[in-house]
Amino acid sequence: MPSSQTIRIATRASNLALWQANHIADLIRRAAPTVTVELVHVSTAGDRDQTERLRDLGSLGVFTREVQSAVLDGRADVAVHSLKDLPTEPVPGLVLAATPERGATADALVLPTGSPLTPELQALPQGARIGTGSPRRQAQLRFLRSDLVLDEVRGNVETRLRKLDEGGYDALVLAAAGLTRLGLGGRISCLLAPPLMFPAVSQGAVGVECRASDDSVRQILATITHSPTLAAATAERSLLSTLRAGCHAPLGVASSLHGDSLQLDAVILPQDGSHRWMASATAKADDALALGQQVAQLLLAQGAGRVLLGSN
Repeated sequence: MPSSQTIRIATRASNLALWQANHIADLIRRAAPTVTVELVHVSTAGDRDQTERLRDLGSLGVFTREVQSAVLDGRADVAVHSLKDLPTEPVPGLVLAATPERGATADALVLPTGSPLTPELQALPQGARIGTGSPRRQAQLRFLRSDLVLDEVRGNVETRLRKLDEGGYDALVLAAAGLTRLGLGGRISCLLAPPLMFPAVSQGAVGVECRASDDSVRQILATITHSPTLAAATAERSLLSTLRAGCHAPLGVASSLHGDSLQLDAVILPQDGSHRWMASATAKADDALALGQQVAQLLLAQGAGRVLLGSN
């Protein structure tokens, strides 16, 4: 622990990132009441460039590199990320030290305010314009409705909703967890959950990194880790790592814990949504790392690996 009894949290400055950072700050304060927690705002490449498609900016660390650098160079002690944005390749000097309890994992369909449409994906009109820049969401939407027109959308959640309400799109697909955390859960028209649509690896989870050498901070962060979330995130990230796929890969996952048994389901689709490879396996939660590797091998055995080329 720094002699000042202060832990500095590096975070992006968007409303959603700040919600996550403040949530972690509250958890730390409860775990270590004598500690003072401060936020350090960091601007990332993904924040600064709001025009390029995320996949064109590169899949590794678009929203995490600068936040991690703040910890490595001593400006902060802890980095808070949406875990789905954090590459599986470890950064020397840093360790993923906490995974608090996960939020909602599903995607959400959002219609414009006052829309007369039935809040269901299948009820959207022929050729409806859907705003989403995620290759995973786009591939799965094309698999379900090949007639849909899928348009790129950038900006924070509030900006995307404004564009929707101004007529730029007929609907958006966003993470349910982000909407709920921002107090915008009322905008969710319906959930797009498995087996209809599979979420991203670690969707709804928050990852907390610190310096590997900072034993006192690691001890505090260990107390805010939620074991079921850690098991699920470990399996999902192991799957992603084994596939050597980036966070923009057309890969969807679902984890479910039953007692000490963890089930992992995964899908991979080509970008045109013409086919869907699926695999599933179950193991003890303690074997989450091996479970992810097993499901990855099942997908690769089906030939799904060829659609991952260029996604990492």
